[in-house]
Amino acid sequence: MTAQAAESRELATVIGLEVHVQLETETKIFCGCSTEQREEPNTTTCPVCLGLPGALPVLNEAAVESAVKIGKAIDADIPEETTFHRKNYYYPDLPKNFQITQYDSPICQDGELEFSHEGDSRTVGIRRAHLEEDPGSIKHVREGTGPLEARTCSIDRADYTLIDYNRAGTPLMEIVTRPDFRDPGEVRAFLEKLEEVLEYLGVFDATRDGSLRIDANLSLVDADDVNDDGSIDDDVLADANRTEVKNISSHKGAETALAFEASRQKKLVQSGREVAQETRHFNETHGNTVGMRSKEEEKDYRYFREADLPPLRVSHWKDEIAIPELPDARRDRFVAEYGLSEEAASKLTSTKQVADFFEAVAERFDADLAATWVADELLGELNYRDMEITDVDERFDEIERLVELVAEDEITAKNAKETVLREMLDEGDAPGEIVEREDLGKTSGDEVQQAVEAAIEENPDAVADYEDGDDGAINFLVGQVMGKTGGSADPGDVNQLLREELEE
Repeated sequence: MTAQAAESRELATVIGLEVHVQLETETKIFCGCSTEQREEPNTTTCPVCLGLPGALPVLNEAAVESAVKIGKAIDADIPEETTFHRKNYYYPDLPKNFQITQYDSPICQDGELEFSHEGDSRTVGIRRAHLEEDPGSIKHVREGTGPLEARTCSIDRADYTLIDYNRAGTPLMEIVTRPDFRDPGEVRAFLEKLEEVLEYLGVFDATRDGSLRIDANLSLVDADDVNDDGSIDDDVLADANRTEVKNISSHKGAETALAFEASRQKKLVQSGREVAQETRHFNETHGNTVGMRSKEEEKDYRYFREADLPPLRVSHWKDEIAIPELPDARRDRFVAEYGLSEEAASKLTSTKQVADFFEAVAERFDADLAATWVADELLGELNYRDMEITDVDERFDEIERLVELVAEDEITAKNAKETVLREMLDEGDAPGEIVEREDLGKTSGDEVQQAVEAAIEENPDAVADYEDGDDGAINFLVGQVMGKTGGSADPGDVNQLLREELEE
């Protein structure tokens, strides 16, 4: 192919994911060591997770239950029998020199997950989801010069590497999609939806370090090879050289890494060069990928059956294990049951904690008021402070009390949001203490009436403008009354009183 022809080729991006999800269990998948994260390295280990001779694995039932829940959520098949294998390869964070995983009979097969991207609904096929053990963690270190201390860095700049086996043996679910993504933005939207579903299931904690890690496979094909339904034939995919990008640990990072890699490959192809089939490392600091090694093939891992673990037969658990209402179903119910808009329902189901709290508030107060205070006021203030709903879950009763103060007309909504809620989050005080300290209780009707009359008397120009048809002048007068009452009057009531007084 000439350089001119290569440069003019129209290319399509093909992406498939391998998402490694840490399961939220109390102990590791094949031993009784705690999965609690500890700062001191190598303190939650035993002969099993260190791979010492003679140590035998015992499968964690809670991990299997979590896998079945995930299978139900992605509508996957759970076969009658599934088995574990040894995947043989050497890395310093795998002390046994093999990983116990599932090979040709994974616990979940042929599922799918629907998500939204740029207003369109997309469905991505999930080829398999299988159980395995997590390796330990690696920290690459570069020595400082002069007064600088040693610091962590990227693999290509490290002077040495530290290994912590605390994480070794943590239960993992590896979710492998079909190559159905055509854009890095779709990948980010899919990961956000997947994490949302996992949190609803109660099998995943996003706050854990390394709780979700992504390996992404990306290749390019001629745009003409993409079928009308968006699929690509297997023989076309087999002929396309793909790269695997590792070390991706966030939704945004996945989008950044894949955008860079797609651009890099297109430049190679359009300049007439070949894309090497290799494994690449994502450097989050620089937003690029660097070559690590040639891409392994399946035969390189020398899979064979794990003789120390019997076959697993849990297909009947799919009928016996219940899963909670998932985000899409809950969103639809919020619209139908509470009369909320799609936007409000989407905010209120963003996490299970938010949805649960909204329903608790809606049991006591009007649904619209509950939605406003949870979706707009509370989440807005938390987002501004880079906080999550879980940061205030022990103070839900105080937030309900604040909503109660507004619902019973004891303070204005403005003061509740701009003073009470903000001081609650910033200072940690209870709403009643703040109301009393700041003297935010609503003024009596006589006081408001007196303030209205004073504002009219003191601002004849604004009164004249209003009488000449300038309706905006009423807002100035409302502001004057609010100032005289220290913000403790209801703006709507003030507006109505002013109009009544001016029309007499």
